[in-house]
Amino acid sequence: MTPPPGATGGRRFSGRVAVVTGASRGIGYAIAERLIAEGARVVITARGPEALAEAAAALGGDGVALAVPGRADDVEHQQAAVDAAVAAFGGLDVLVNNTGINPVAGPVTQVSPEALAKTFAVNVGSALGWTARAVAAGLGARPGAAVVNVASVAGLRPSPPVGVYGTSKAALIHLTGELALELAPRVRVNAVAPAVVRTAFAKMLYEGREEQVSRGYPLGRLGDPADVAAAVAFLAGDDAAWITGQTVTIDGGLTLQGAFA
Repeated sequence: MTPPPGATGGRRFSGRVAVVTGASRGIGYAIAERLIAEGARVVITARGPEALAEAAAALGGDGVALAVPGRADDVEHQQAAVDAAVAAFGGLDVLVNNTGINPVAGPVTQVSPEALAKTFAVNVGSALGWTARAVAAGLGARPGAAVVNVASVAGLRPSPPVGVYGTSKAALIHLTGELALELAPRVRVNAVAPAVVRTAFAKMLYEGREEQVSRGYPLGRLGDPADVAAAVAFLAGDDAAWITGQTVTIDGGLTLQGAFA
């Protein structure tokens, strides 16, 4: 497999096993790709079985990448995925909670109770569930264990018209600190907060006007999935061995200007 953009060519995850949620495409796929390029064996999850199987094959297939499809907020699916990592690869060292949804846009006062509950169940509750089940399955039993949560710059300050999404990501950032304290010293827990990244998930924020949106970023471009993957790999690896409970903003300088779009 050709190393992803920015990969060091090192093997800092050699012998380590990771679970990456929401990894059939976009940021999650790029994270799995980066970890595998640096020696990890990875279980990837997502809802769509066919797309997930195709992603696993592209990542190297049997012995390298294992697909376990299911809903991120389904406790039985969480258990099945962490059990599969232990059974197939002999343990679990890294968990990346990447799955997120944004089912609504508009004023937060107009969001239905159902949409609100679903957003928090997936964006916050599932990260807690995955972490709890990973720890129970042995995450932290070996040195170097780490959890990385994929949050968003929308969680750093009010972010209309995606206020409910942003509020859920703010909760995820807070949860990151809570878990970091509870799981220390055996497991480090950190988060990343990307701005707009070129993915299908974020298309509504830039499609048809990418050049215009990019001008709002001091570094002159939107993010690529590989940009996020590089930061996640750092936080999950031993180079970040004295970092826990932190959220790393990945935004091309956008938030320096006090704006998100």
